[in-house]
Amino acid sequence: MSILKEIQKRKTFAIISHPDAGKTTLTEKLLLYSGAIQIAGAVKSNKIKKTATSDFLDIEKQRGISVASSVLSFNYKDHKINLLDTPGHKDFAEDTYRTLTAVDSVILVIDCVKGVEEQTEKLMQVCRLRNTPVIIFINKLDREGRSPIELLDEIEEKLSIKVRPMTFPFGMGISFRGVYNIYKNEFEFYQTNKQQIEDDVKKFSGIDDPELSNTFGEDVLTLQEDVELIDGIYDDFDTEKYSAGEQAPVFFGSALNNFGVKELLDTFVEIAPSPVARETTKGMIEPTEEKLSGFVFKIHANIDPKHRDRMAFVRICSGHFERNKYYHHVRLKRQIKFPNPASFLAQSKSLVESAYPGDVIGLYDSGTFKIGDTLTEGESFMFKGIPRFSPEIFRIVINKDPFKSKQLEKGLLQLTDEGLAQLFIQKDTNKKVIGVVGELQFDVIKYRLLKEFGATCDFTFMEAYKAFWLKFESQSDADELFRLRSNSLYTDKTGNVVFIAESPFSLSRAQEKNPKVEFLSQVEHNDQTVELESIT
Repeated sequence: MSILKEIQKRKTFAIISHPDAGKTTLTEKLLLYSGAIQIAGAVKSNKIKKTATSDFLDIEKQRGISVASSVLSFNYKDHKINLLDTPGHKDFAEDTYRTLTAVDSVILVIDCVKGVEEQTEKLMQVCRLRNTPVIIFINKLDREGRSPIELLDEIEEKLSIKVRPMTFPFGMGISFRGVYNIYKNEFEFYQTNKQQIEDDVKKFSGIDDPELSNTFGEDVLTLQEDVELIDGIYDDFDTEKYSAGEQAPVFFGSALNNFGVKELLDTFVEIAPSPVARETTKGMIEPTEEKLSGFVFKIHANIDPKHRDRMAFVRICSGHFERNKYYHHVRLKRQIKFPNPASFLAQSKSLVESAYPGDVIGLYDSGTFKIGDTLTEGESFMFKGIPRFSPEIFRIVINKDPFKSKQLEKGLLQLTDEGLAQLFIQKDTNKKVIGVVGELQFDVIKYRLLKEFGATCDFTFMEAYKAFWLKFESQSDADELFRLRSNSLYTDKTGNVVFIAESPFSLSRAQEKNPKVEFLSQVEHNDQTVELESIT
């Protein structure tokens, strides 16, 4: 099969949401409809009755939340689907932001009871930066929620995107009867607690089908009026506007009860974009280019704790990846071959002989890769747009067991390689500082250090505002910083100099006294600012 046909078969997307909107449950049901699994796990009240397939860390299983992005590859209707399930919790937002660099489209899940929430708005802002196509799934229609029209208005206002309902609910909560598929002119009758796929789903031929009136009586008039209102208010669906990130098709349903999911999945494979071009330091790379290229957007240590393996997740962007073939590691300037590349269904792995643009593969890694690394067939360029943000909370690492110092060192290096947190080291004192986006990350780090590396530590409070990467031409430009503010200077894991400001005032003073220095609160993973070794 030609590479163009392989590209057209692939759909690579992420599911994003505010915590507890039903994202992981929807992921399960997409797998269920694809036949990748036979029965789905149920996530209720943050207590997992049957562990969700996509949550494979022990702490995820215990708490009922996703704290790491997982990769799920499956087939549906002659398409190869690469689904990246992301953390919903705001404390792990940076992992989600990085994951969004590896997808071509997004499904955004919204709780019909709570509507658009804070994290939803932040995630949508990231999508809009790249004009990522978005499909919206309004979930939990089996509960008493807000009116559909009110929700649609809020989405347009808060997320700054035009919407087009593709389905529309008939009733809500205890009066929920089903969903009318405007796009396909069908009606599906709601059936509760479907934990497995049923073939005898009751459907109607359209909004005017006499059988609909026979089933629901005069209540059907309300649905007919709602659909007429929808057609009058909202523009027709436009594939080009959707692909440009200007219009979002909207679906209603109940993921927990497998309802509205098939309509969503069928439309997704029909309209979602195949792999698109990516920006690099040498310009745009088209997926149809003959030579292979791809980038590392995620690293995960101990994906299988029994084997202590470490996996680098690579998004293939162009060309054809082949097992046991040598590829060029751009940052290290060396050739590497990969005898055991893997594809995933969460923690389940299978050997991959080849991969094409849009695919996400796992490469076993002994410490060779960092987030943002690029693989090519000899060319020297790097993919752009893989962000690293300033942490907001800082803690000093205290080793509780000196006999396990090596284990602690190894664990901190591996976990921060994953992007779970950022590690800053003060060169003279060797003081180690962990920077995170949210407090929950410290719990995860401590848990994984103990379970996976046998190391124990505490985190003590550190007065800090933000971390800033420094960029300057020569040592004299930053002389005042090194003479008088050295206690605030650290290096990150790549050797770049970082200034951790105690407060906004201390930052403004440092900027005032060092006008030739740039203080960067966001850099890309493959950026080089100033390495400490080069100036001391």
